[in-house]
Amino acid sequence: MFAVGPSPALIGVVHLLPLPGAPRPSPGLAAVIERAVSDARALVDGGADAAIIENLGDAPFVAEAVEPWTVAAMTRVALAIRQAAPKLPLGLNVLRNDASAALGVAAAVDATFIRVNVHTGMMWTDQGPIVGRARETLLARSRLGADVRIAADVLVKHAEPAGSPDIRDVARDTLLRGGADAVIVSGTGTGRPTAPGRVEAVLQAARGAPVWVGSGVQPDNLPPAGLAAAVVGTWLHESADLDRPLDPRRVNQVAEALQTVR
Repeated sequence: MFAVGPSPALIGVVHLLPLPGAPRPSPGLAAVIERAVSDARALVDGGADAAIIENLGDAPFVAEAVEPWTVAAMTRVALAIRQAAPKLPLGLNVLRNDASAALGVAAAVDATFIRVNVHTGMMWTDQGPIVGRARETLLARSRLGADVRIAADVLVKHAEPAGSPDIRDVARDTLLRGGADAVIVSGTGTGRPTAPGRVEAVLQAARGAPVWVGSGVQPDNLPPAGLAAAVVGTWLHESADLDRPLDPRRVNQVAEALQTVR
């Protein structure tokens, strides 16, 4: 997916400001692009291994298919980041769960991976029930001929599963039956720590497949050894404030701290 050494790779999150057409006022596409490019450069300067672009500012989200103008805007943003940081591996997460849109944007901009919040099974979310569509996503990737990997959440944050499934069973199904290339385990919400027990359970179930931690990582709260990557967003912002830009010094702190995890 991208170069991975003995320590977890750092995937920094580029949280987009509200896009044109979002429920909350947008500053305009030019301003969204300017901020996104600045944040991507902060990731490069701070030593991140990859970036994932998310339309976080579009909350409250639509459960599945986003509007066409969201896809168009995210493509523009991703292309601008690609031009500004051509060597930075990119990922896409079209919130809340539009894997087809993410695949389309990723294919258009030569991105490396997408994140799918609900790839298999069903989760109760703040957008209502979301059902995984692994078959449709894999078919779409095949039809596009896109060399794009799928990183799928296991019991995604800001959601509750239907019933009381064992997280190890969910991880195995996501990888083996759902065809995901990597799985992500996170805390209960954005920026919240991921319970070590959940990480260990997924690592055990994955049997060598890439496992990423998806929330709560910071220099004094590092993940256990054995993970392929850490997706870090909230703490990388100035003062850990999602409304402020990414801080390259904070990016570097996390990047260096992750090098100690072996």
